[in-house]
Amino acid sequence: MTLHARTALLPEGWARDVRLVLAGGRIERVTAGTPPQPGDHRAGSVIPGLPNLHSHAFQRGFSGLTEQRGPGPDSFWTWREMMYRFALNLTPEAMQAIAALAYVEMLEAGFTRVGEFHYLHHRPDGSRYDDPAEMSCRIFAAAEETGISLTHLPVFYAHGGFGPKPAGEGQRRFLDDIDGFARLVEACDGMARGQDRVGLAPHSLRAATMEQITALAQAFPGRPLHLHIAEQVQEVEDCLAFCDQRPVAYLLDRAPVGPEWCLIHATHLTPAEVQGIADRGAVVGLCPITEANLGDGIFPAEPFLAAGGRFGFGTDSNVQITAAGEARMLEYSQRLHRRARNLCADTGSTGARLVLGAARGGAQALGAPAPQIAAGAPADLVALHDPMGLDMADDHVLDRWVFGRDLTVADVWAMGRHVVRDGRHIARDGIVQAAAKACRALI
Repeated sequence: MTLHARTALLPEGWARDVRLVLAGGRIERVTAGTPPQPGDHRAGSVIPGLPNLHSHAFQRGFSGLTEQRGPGPDSFWTWREMMYRFALNLTPEAMQAIAALAYVEMLEAGFTRVGEFHYLHHRPDGSRYDDPAEMSCRIFAAAEETGISLTHLPVFYAHGGFGPKPAGEGQRRFLDDIDGFARLVEACDGMARGQDRVGLAPHSLRAATMEQITALAQAFPGRPLHLHIAEQVQEVEDCLAFCDQRPVAYLLDRAPVGPEWCLIHATHLTPAEVQGIADRGAVVGLCPITEANLGDGIFPAEPFLAAGGRFGFGTDSNVQITAAGEARMLEYSQRLHRRARNLCADTGSTGARLVLGAARGGAQALGAPAPQIAAGAPADLVALHDPMGLDMADDHVLDRWVFGRDLTVADVWAMGRHVVRDGRHIARDGIVQAAAKACRALI
């Protein structure tokens, strides 16, 4: 098919009247400064599709249902208990239905690849399914159904806290040993489509020992490796009590952290830890909406970006699914903390700094090609609609998408497949019905 964009963001910058020929899931040809041809699909401003580097898809099923305060203090840790109760009742069929809904909404938001940080491996009683990869199979099926590209990140989870401490009852569906986990990764390799990737995710320093983390890194070299770290103050305090070091310093001192690694959240950092992550070339996976929803804290974006740090955005708990909203929340958190404006930009456009930086960092973290509108690149494209008709061909497009209210996602092509038309996924209705049925049975 052919697509004509009034403006498009090319590797060399914004261009007008750009005609794109798509074939075999890739961009075959890009021609700027050319009028549309009969039969072209016409679009406004077209940008590359974005990577969502951190998702727990099943948590979409209880979005908005944890916002009532009980008699005591409410925190991440009380939220986690509710999440465990939901997770313990999830069937494979419900997992697929809810994941498909989350992936529909991601595509409608401009995400064309998702990193699924997946730890629901076993039956509700903790025993293995007849197919040990049953729940991962459901994630691949949801990705296939919706058209989103997938970097699947099966989670290694063995313990309940630093020490290590025994896992709790609420974690029984997550637990594995090294050999069982290796078999799971091998099974996931067999399910991956051509555009998919399979990495691994030691859940956290609480759930995996340093010996286990380094053993996994050695067993699966070159793959994306993600882990939660330094999300909560209590986690930092528990790590200090365990080893007299903060989580990120402990990891950097003892693990082969490098460009394949993605440190999810990394909210609470010292200046030395900021510089250490940047020096190793690792990506920090920021989930600003979830981090705000859970009361995690504010990531030190200014010094991290100044140190050359790499970052990407994730939707994590999927309480809201919005690419522009994650960028906006990060910048606004910095503004509230510093009482100043445009803090994530060096000079120039804040929207472009956030969107393009997250595109590069997210692709690195997911083991995927860098998003770009160029011949040979995957045909992952997002068309933005501007009802005001301002017809801009510069970074104001991204500023208005992130911080304004006019620009919306109109169309999305994922590997050349036109999956979102006029703001709606082509399979939305049936997927919403299936997810609603699953959620009614669970809640």
